[in-house]
Amino acid sequence: MFDFLTADVLTALAQVIMIDLVLAGDNAIVIGLAAAGLPKEQRAKAILLGIIAATVLRIIFAGITTQLLAIVGLLLAGGILLLWVCWKMWHELRAGHGHEHMDAEEALANADLNKDGQIAGGAPRKTFAQAAWQIVVADITMSLDNVLAVAGAAREHPWVLVFGLALSIALMGIAASFIARLLQKHRWIAYVGLAVILYVSIEMIYRGGLEVLPYIIRT
Repeated sequence: MFDFLTADVLTALAQVIMIDLVLAGDNAIVIGLAAAGLPKEQRAKAILLGIIAATVLRIIFAGITTQLLAIVGLLLAGGILLLWVCWKMWHELRAGHGHEHMDAEEALANADLNKDGQIAGGAPRKTFAQAAWQIVVADITMSLDNVLAVAGAAREHPWVLVFGLALSIALMGIAASFIARLLQKHRWIAYVGLAVILYVSIEMIYRGGLEVLPYIIRT
């Protein structure tokens, strides 16, 4: 019954879960930052918009990415893109965001977490249109990052990719604020996730390089 749960599949599954955990938290912070600058009555709408947009984009990108990665050369390109994602995450982890993270978490939780008498009071004010545009642009990038990383980790296991996609959507919709606070409190989890994504990107570059090499030699 469980013959399909080989060591290779379980490794891919563990990588997918860690990638989803870290990137869902990162995505939640971005949505929270965008929503934090809105009036209280508009924040919930902006966060819901962000979750819906991320869900739709993940489904679209999952369908496209699995097809594109089969094209010679695009696995290598995807690995390089994922490597850039790693660098960006590393830079963000090292720099830290201080009060910005707190504003995002307060907007997501709709609660005064730092007990300063206001929710996301330090965030610059913005219109709903500005927040919506910021959320959609961020979702396009981060949804592609998530699907690319999960597809790279899932490799030749389609059901692991489907599970990863469903998990990322569930985490975004159900536990976004919890995960954001968890990653902020326990930074080591984010570093472990970053290491997994780095490993996946290097493996994609290696496998993509092997695919491209015969074509380079032939020319």
